[in-house]
Amino acid sequence: MSGRGCGAVIAVGMLFLTGCRGMVTAEGDAPGTEISDIVPAEMTAGASGQENSGFPAETERRTPEEIPGTERADDGLRGAGGETFRFVDVHGQKYETRILPDAARHPYRKDAFVRSGNRLTYTGDGRFTCRYGVDVSYHQGEIDWQAVKADGIDFAFLRIGYRGYGEGTLNTDAQFFRNIEGAQAAGLDVGVYFFSQAVSGEEARGEAEFVLDNLAGYALQLPVVYDPEQIEGVRTRADDLTGSQVTENTICFCERIREAGYEAMVYSNMLWEAFVFDMARLSEYPFWYADYEEQPQTPYRFEFWQYSNEGSIAGIDGPVDLNVWMVPADGYGAADGG
Repeated sequence: MSGRGCGAVIAVGMLFLTGCRGMVTAEGDAPGTEISDIVPAEMTAGASGQENSGFPAETERRTPEEIPGTERADDGLRGAGGETFRFVDVHGQKYETRILPDAARHPYRKDAFVRSGNRLTYTGDGRFTCRYGVDVSYHQGEIDWQAVKADGIDFAFLRIGYRGYGEGTLNTDAQFFRNIEGAQAAGLDVGVYFFSQAVSGEEARGEAEFVLDNLAGYALQLPVVYDPEQIEGVRTRADDLTGSQVTENTICFCERIREAGYEAMVYSNMLWEAFVFDMARLSEYPFWYADYEEQPQTPYRFEFWQYSNEGSIAGIDGPVDLNVWMVPADGYGAADGG
């Protein structure tokens, strides 16, 4: 299947993402229960913690040898046909897989990314500059956004809400309204993300409607991000969904956001780009890529890179996710691939 689609009865998918961002609830647990109270670490993509494997739901969990064209690098085997590349997951497990020929490639020079303590720079390539950002949720508590701005932060992605992984109720993040008002008052550019546990295209579109309702009266400078995830260690309502359904669900959410006049973006990591997403179908959307290696491992296009989940920023208590926004110089587009 190619192009867009959002059938009301299409089963759609769930994405596990590295890192953790806040809090999700299962009905039966009081709203606001942190997932760290339920599983070994808080498993919503964004604010500290990387205990998950990154693989799809139980019905799709296969060894790399069972995924066509993909082998573990330490087996000395290569994917069958085409250009291949190697990467590691958050546990250090090595993989080798084929690069999808129809998916958009990023144009960045990997050796231009240089880390210095808390910050990342991109040097020696005049086509792009970096802006610095954080992503936060209820998990970070009350934030002094003026102090965040003074510490050199230009933008923030805020969790606007989430779907519970049990019965699937929709919930607004407890700190969202405080965060958006504080961040924008401090002069930061702001985008939002929604933690999804949708099990159908209709539900994914409903999540987008929920986001739009909560955004009423607010302007955004950055995209609305679709953030579906797998939670390891507990049984969730979305555990049996497939990779093709993940892609369809993503399109359903993003197209509703676009219809309302906002830019839509997809949060991803390398395992899901390699094994789950149909990257060719999603090439028209910008990507926010999570990877805590020294350089981005993905060959695919991204505009934002979440490069650390252990940042220290004035005005935020405890570790926080750090991001760079790859801003193209005049006349050069990141999606052009060069």
